[in-house]
Amino acid sequence: MGGPSRKYYYIVLACGLALDAAWLLLVDTQPYSDFEYYHNLAIQIAGGGQWGDTYTSIGYPLALAVAYKLLGASLTVGKLFNLGLSLVNGLLLMGILLRVKVSESVRKPVFALVIFFPATIYYNSVTGTEILFTTVLLGAIDLYLSSARRKYIWIGVLAGLGAMIKPFFLGFFVVIFLSEYLGFGRSARDGLSNCLIVLGVSLLVVAPLIYRNSVLMGQFTYVSNNGGIVFYINNNSTNSDGKWMPVGMVENSLALTPEYGAANPTQRNNMLTAAARNWILSHPGHFLQLGFMRLMQTYYYPGDLDYSLYGSDMSRESISRLSWIVERIRVPVLLIGYLSMLAYGVAVVSRLVRGKRGHEGAPLLLLATFGMFASVYFITGGQSRYSFPTFFITAWFCVNGIFAVWILSRAGWKKTRRTEGNRNWRHEEIT
Repeated sequence: MGGPSRKYYYIVLACGLALDAAWLLLVDTQPYSDFEYYHNLAIQIAGGGQWGDTYTSIGYPLALAVAYKLLGASLTVGKLFNLGLSLVNGLLLMGILLRVKVSESVRKPVFALVIFFPATIYYNSVTGTEILFTTVLLGAIDLYLSSARRKYIWIGVLAGLGAMIKPFFLGFFVVIFLSEYLGFGRSARDGLSNCLIVLGVSLLVVAPLIYRNSVLMGQFTYVSNNGGIVFYINNNSTNSDGKWMPVGMVENSLALTPEYGAANPTQRNNMLTAAARNWILSHPGHFLQLGFMRLMQTYYYPGDLDYSLYGSDMSRESISRLSWIVERIRVPVLLIGYLSMLAYGVAVVSRLVRGKRGHEGAPLLLLATFGMFASVYFITGGQSRYSFPTFFITAWFCVNGIFAVWILSRAGWKKTRRTEGNRNWRHEEIT
């Protein structure tokens, strides 16, 4: 793409960053819950302290600790760190869009929608994993769509770093295989070879952390030990709405037994994981019901704005007005995006059933990536903030869905004119 097309993206990104900065200046958000834990752990690491106790993944606190070490351990630095990542994310998104073979009439709205989307702005004030993880995800996708040499090695590096933030991201190699074989039409052998490179490198990246955790616990320990408790509190007979609940409130809670109290964090994690797995096998109907509730909780229900307003001095009236505005923007985009994603998925499956593959490319890569995230949250549980890293995918399908409907409606209007006697009518591809 030439200079004029890039100029638009730079202007939109600059305006978006100005809004991000204005939010940080006007809304003094304070961290709580997980966000406070990450902030305090980063301060501890920056001061030379221990890298956590294996309970949670340390990728984000470790990166934040580097910023605190260089610029000072303060919440302001944490928010400025997010602002810097937002700049990087905008540039990566621009790179992805310019690599995909699609018209500017699709590219430009997608970019503007992501940059100016409310969550893109107000998440800058939250010391959470979302913005950094989005950087890793966008970087991996941008690399995959590029023609860079040894790109699968670098994707593996990013997948390993991403797994240190969200442990399930180690499974990104599956997305690579689906994209290689189904989307870009490469042979199964080539697809398998490339995805194994990604897996192998990512395992090498996380190996030092796994070794450190295993030595600390005296037995094999993965990136973190909180997966079991998340799995357990989201899959039990007491849970009726797919939301977080205190582990002690689970009926006949394993966490209240003497065996659990005497176990180390890794043993507890294994005990909770096994209990949740056994419950799923014996309650498949309830599990499926909770799974769909979790998807609604993650991808549709409101709640993420609350993270960015906690501790601020904004009045209830202002919060209510802001929430009203955000929902009027958020809900239509999400609904159109999800419906477009579903329609595209059905079309892809239909073509694959007929033996046609290799014509999807980047869209299938995006769909497979979204599917990986949704599958994890269906099983383990989620919150509204978990949907943030994949919002650019939702925006992509939202704009493409609107554009496809517009093309079909315009084609239908032209066809009507033809039947009325316009012999000069011809279908033109709209670009």
